[in-house]
Amino acid sequence: MPADHPSQTKPTLYYSRNSNPRIAVAVARYLQSPVEFVLAAPRHPDHEAAFRSINPNGLVPVLADGPQTLWEADAIACHLSAKADSDFWRRGTEMADMVMWLSWSAYHLNPAAGTLYFEHIVRPTFSSEKCPPSVITEALADFRTHAAVLEQQLHNRIWLVGNTVSYADFRVATVLPFADGAGLPLAEFPKIRRWHDQLMQITAWREPFAGLAL
Repeated sequence: MPADHPSQTKPTLYYSRNSNPRIAVAVARYLQSPVEFVLAAPRHPDHEAAFRSINPNGLVPVLADGPQTLWEADAIACHLSAKADSDFWRRGTEMADMVMWLSWSAYHLNPAAGTLYFEHIVRPTFSSEKCPPSVITEALADFRTHAAVLEQQLHNRIWLVGNTVSYADFRVATVLPFADGAGLPLAEFPKIRRWHDQLMQITAWREPFAGLAL
């Protein structure tokens, strides 16, 4: 149970199959972090009160590591990278570049992509109600605007920061594994497709939930 996490010696990562928890699981798998993966339903009436004791937002992902509890995927990635002594979370002069991409994706690309993901993939699982077409039209326009920026930035880059994969790549690509179902027009952006095809060669990114309960 979530309330018991302070007594655990092995960190516990609570997750679901949605896009943000997917990031946290992919990071843990990529870093080969020694965590216990626990499928959670934090909004289920039988679990909500206990889960809010570790995350008052009532959401996943959550990492419970001894007395420390971290609520957000970015914080979890930072923590696990530090414990692994990995530059997956960039250090030194590259840290600012990485944080720039995290901020950019949070405020620009991923809100647009996330709307399309929610309306086309998530909403149909719990409601037959359709969103106004204007919402889809606006999200597509915003996605194209911000994807064009990413496309240009990838012109002479293998990865977003430096010459190896970093958390910036995982975070900016949050919704791209769901591109077909979400209706993301990736065919218009060949450099983004090349970059994400490269990410998909990483098993932890391609199959983060392999062997886990869903």
